[in-house]
Amino acid sequence: MTNDTKLMTKDNQILLQEVLGARRFSNYWWATVISIGGIGFLLAGLSSYLKVNLVLVSDPSELQFIPQGAALLFYGVAGSLLALYLWLTILWNIGGGYNEFNKETGLVRIFRSGFPGKNRRIEFECKLDEVQSVRAEIREGLNPQRCLYLRVKQRRDIPLTRVGQPLALSELENQGAELARFLGVPLEGL
Repeated sequence: MTNDTKLMTKDNQILLQEVLGARRFSNYWWATVISIGGIGFLLAGLSSYLKVNLVLVSDPSELQFIPQGAALLFYGVAGSLLALYLWLTILWNIGGGYNEFNKETGLVRIFRSGFPGKNRRIEFECKLDEVQSVRAEIREGLNPQRCLYLRVKQRRDIPLTRVGQPLALSELENQGAELARFLGVPLEGL
């Protein structure tokens, strides 16, 4: 797995897959870019209001506050709030977690972290003998999706792969085949 790690015990009884959450390069990149832009617009709007240059690149202090300065200030506040949201999702690693398949205890344990609060995390547990199959879903087009699901008796399909960038087809096939082989269940959808 790229950016996801697999750990297996020496007696091949436990398979642990770490799932990458919000701590990926693209999120760091966009949080940084939006932070710089938001702070820039915020300082430009404040410069227009205070009639003091707070920006190194240009001199927005000569702009009229109404309407240009107010618009810059609005965009600055909106950009800064969006950047704060992105940095908090990175800090809390939203969506990160692991999939644990344990033959010793006979349990499947899936964990994902969420936003702080009452329902901060998602935890799912079921018995290994309730697992019917591993299902691969491939959808191409404008919004491509390539995901692995765990099909469990009398429950909805449980997603196993990370959210965001779709996996490469070969990687999806390898992950699905390895997991199906480990669990001793069929692989559907490929």
